[in-house]
Amino acid sequence: MQAHHDNTRRGGRRARILAMAVGQGLVWAGMFYSFPALLPHWESALGWSKASLSGAFTLALLLSALAAPAAGRLIDRGHGPHLLGASALLGALLLLALSQAHAVWHFYLVWMGLGVLMAGALYEPCFAHLTHALGAEARGAITTVTLIAGFAGTVSFPTSHLLAEAFGWRGAVVGLALVAGLAGCPLMWWGARLPTDTRSESEGGAPAPEGALAGALRSPVFWLVSIAFATTALNHGMVLSHFLPLASERGVAAGTAVLAASLIGPMQIVGRLAMVAVQKWLSMAAICMISFAFIAAASTTLFFVALLPLLVFAFVALQGSGYGVTSIAKPVITLQYLGRRGFGVISGAVATAYMGAFALGPMAAALLHGLGGYDFVIVGCVALALAGIASFAVAGRLHAARDGG
Repeated sequence: MQAHHDNTRRGGRRARILAMAVGQGLVWAGMFYSFPALLPHWESALGWSKASLSGAFTLALLLSALAAPAAGRLIDRGHGPHLLGASALLGALLLLALSQAHAVWHFYLVWMGLGVLMAGALYEPCFAHLTHALGAEARGAITTVTLIAGFAGTVSFPTSHLLAEAFGWRGAVVGLALVAGLAGCPLMWWGARLPTDTRSESEGGAPAPEGALAGALRSPVFWLVSIAFATTALNHGMVLSHFLPLASERGVAAGTAVLAASLIGPMQIVGRLAMVAVQKWLSMAAICMISFAFIAAASTTLFFVALLPLLVFAFVALQGSGYGVTSIAKPVITLQYLGRRGFGVISGAVATAYMGAFALGPMAAALLHGLGGYDFVIVGCVALALAGIASFAVAGRLHAARDGG
């Protein structure tokens, strides 16, 4: 009887995790990928510069980073399902408001609101909630969500383009809003109502005592982990935003560069599948270190693309697969190194550095390019990747010494 009950419970949990994964993909498509997918349509239809439009998205990402700890506190207090569902619903309503934007201030205001809601609807709060509910068992659930929702960008770009061609960009935004609100929101809300692992509750998984974040901020492990993932995000933000002009400067044909860029997303899925294949033999710390090494190798490869343009595909394979693993590794490593007490707010603080760094990537790359061209950008990317490796290695040593003591 007990075995039957456990199997039923696990089956119900799997169904809810799958619902969350699909819901995440639909919400990502509307609240995040709608921007890069519809940017050319906005530029041509509204007549605003690319810089003016992109500033709204950068501001949205920065606000999302700043709101992440507050979202984490709500998750620690057991409000994860309501936070995820409400954020998705309000995000859909703001997308409807975006479809009516005619002025720059209106466009910016909507994206500022979407940025705050991203902190309650996308991967960071989803993974924090899974960890809050499932404890050590959250790793498999996080992997499932990233494998399914990871296709959001691959689906969103052509879908948004087709909708915009058929109904205009305003009609496309309305379509994305309806999908996020009518499908993504209920799937996330229902999926997030997971049966909690009672063993995890007994291990201290209840809502965080006050002061959990303050305690983490006093730990050098927290800062080293935050730096490791932030440098990786800054590296990715820099190279991703400037990939096409960088590749062109190094002699890569435009068509080849576009093809390579389109493979970065799928390679993230490949990296996650490879992680699933080897996780029986390697610890998450080892997998994370390998992913950082891949990113360092990817940046180094860019030096040699001018000699052999087809090496751009080696860059894509290394960068995409390495970065794809970090979305799973970050919450798992945060849990392993910093504990489950106050995990929501602590992971939110780690996310603040991570998401803020990614948002600043395009600007950082532009500044380096102004100083010394794309050679400086590549050097900066390599340095960031190596700094991430060093920070993570020291964090691992301190964590091992603390546990050993």
